[in-house]
Parts: sequence; structure tokens; C-alpha cells
Amino acid sequence: RFVNIVDVMKLESAEKHPHGLSDEEYNKIFTTNKPVLFVCHGYEQLIEQLISNRKNRNFKIFGYAEEGSITTAFDMRVLNKIDRFNLTKSAISMIDVGSENAKAKIIFEMDDLLKKHRLYIRKYGVDMPVVENWKWHDIK
Repeated sequence: RFVNIVDVMKLESAEKHPHGLSDEEYNKIFTTNKPVLFVCHGYEQLIEQLISNRKNRNFKIFGYAEEGSITTAFDMRVLNKIDRFNLTKSAISMIDVGSENAKAKIIFEMDDLLKKHRLYIRKYGVDMPVVENWKWHDIK
């Protein structure tokens, strides 16, 4: 499931903030026991504070981590571990699907792509073609 949160204050309790969700609404969206991979365009600590009193705190949160670098938009995502390769690794580790060998193979492939990315961007100063030329595919 994918949940797009436009107002992060929805994560707060309705008792603490007028935009906040009730526990029932929150649990309906995030469940009470499933792992949640949470990616935000902000600091991880803010999300941790907002969910601190919720039942499901099984969150793996990725957000902004100051690196002090000037680089490409995709590389900045890699530095913050919110790129598609790192998020794939995190998602795979959180779910109970497939064999451990299959998971290990996917993680190895993602690590290999990250290594290629690091080498390529340091050499050329731009993203690899697989990143630069990536397009959404229509699913029908």
C-alpha cells in the first residue's frame, strides 16, 4: 500500500492537533502491527515525535540527513538513503515474502547499482543513464 501524506500533522493525535487523526483513523491507515517504510522530505526526528504515542511504531523512517554536498538530485537521495535502490533494500528486509536467497539476490543487485552509481557520479558528475533516462511505464 502507498500512502501520500500532504499534511504531516495528520500523524499527530487529534487530541494534540486540530489536523491530527484519531487513533481509529490512524490505525486504519497504518495498521497496528505491519511494518511501515516512511520516506519524508524533512527530518526523521519530526516523524518520530509525531508517531511517538501511536500503537504502530514499527516505522523505518528515512528523511533528510545533512551531508553538506552539492551534487545531483538523485545523488542527494542516495546520500539520504531515500533513492529507489536503498528503499528497495529496506522494503525487501521488512516483508515476509520469498526465500532468503531471493531477498539476498535483490539486495546484492541494489548494492551493485549503488556502487556503480558512486563510481559513475564521481567520474562524470552526472547521474547514470539508467537513472537519467528512467521513465514511468503505463500499467494497464
